[in-house]
Amino acid sequence: MTTDATVKARNAASLGRVRRSAAVDATAVVIILAAAALLYVLFPGSLALFTRMVAIMMLALSLDLVTGFAGIATLGHAALFGAGAYAAGILASKFGFTDPFAMLGVGAVAGALAGIVSSVVILRGRGLGQLVLSIAIVQLAHEAANKLSAWTGGSDGLSGIAPAPIFGLYRFDLWGRTAFILAVALLVVVFVLLRVIIRSPFGMLCRGIKQDPVRVRAMGAPVYGTLVKLYAIAGAVAGLGGALSAVATKVVGLDSLSFTLSAEALVMLVLGGVGKLFGALIGTFVFIWFEHLVAAINPFHWLTIVGVMLIVVVLFEPRGLTGAAEALWTRARGGRR
Repeated sequence: MTTDATVKARNAASLGRVRRSAAVDATAVVIILAAAALLYVLFPGSLALFTRMVAIMMLALSLDLVTGFAGIATLGHAALFGAGAYAAGILASKFGFTDPFAMLGVGAVAGALAGIVSSVVILRGRGLGQLVLSIAIVQLAHEAANKLSAWTGGSDGLSGIAPAPIFGLYRFDLWGRTAFILAVALLVVVFVLLRVIIRSPFGMLCRGIKQDPVRVRAMGAPVYGTLVKLYAIAGAVAGLGGALSAVATKVVGLDSLSFTLSAEALVMLVLGGVGKLFGALIGTFVFIWFEHLVAAINPFHWLTIVGVMLIVVVLFEPRGLTGAAEALWTRARGGRR
């Protein structure tokens, strides 16, 4: 009887956790959709900017997977984003396959392959060594894209990308409405899938590796293989973001493979909160929107202002904006009680 009662209690607790997680996921999706609807209505002339934000959000989500949940230090994640962007662009401009979903799919596959190749190199190092290796990878990718100008357009960029209408009905208009709606739909799907992955046994194993890889290895779990798989998933997400950028902007430049983009993605992640997924979305939105506003107000010193903002956030709230929001929510609930 005691055993049956224990099993029932465990099942009830497990069911409760599943329901809470589902409620959190549903709330996050509602917030994303509500924010997208407000932006669509209030800022119809800035939809191209918001679509760009969503593409970078996928890069930040991908980075959060490997850094926030597995503890892999990297400053070369733009190589995965750029791989997806160039793969989608080359598919359309060189081979004439302009279906947007085909471009997105090829971009995700290219990003996953780039992630696997990158992980084989980066995982050989530890700590600072991983950072150096990741920087070398993104610099090599940047130089390769520059030299292969016949395929990539080199420093002039890859142009001639003309995605076909979605389902043959919805054209990619000048205002960016179609691209924005597609971007939001992709973001919701990717976000929910990543939430499921991090709660799965595979995701828990990745968290365990971040905490103590030696103990996980001693338990017989494949540490290296698990991290390579995680990097492949992260690469697919980043590649999808790159492909989305190619579809929306119809051009791919060397900046999609730059060290600067890698560093900015890490800054966005730290700003929003590492290891939270939702923090990657908030950090990306705040960083790009703030950058856009400040650059318009002061085009000569906007980087200084952005730098001051980042210093303030890191010093006073190391957990990022989502950490600050969680702390305020906890205090508010405690005050009510």
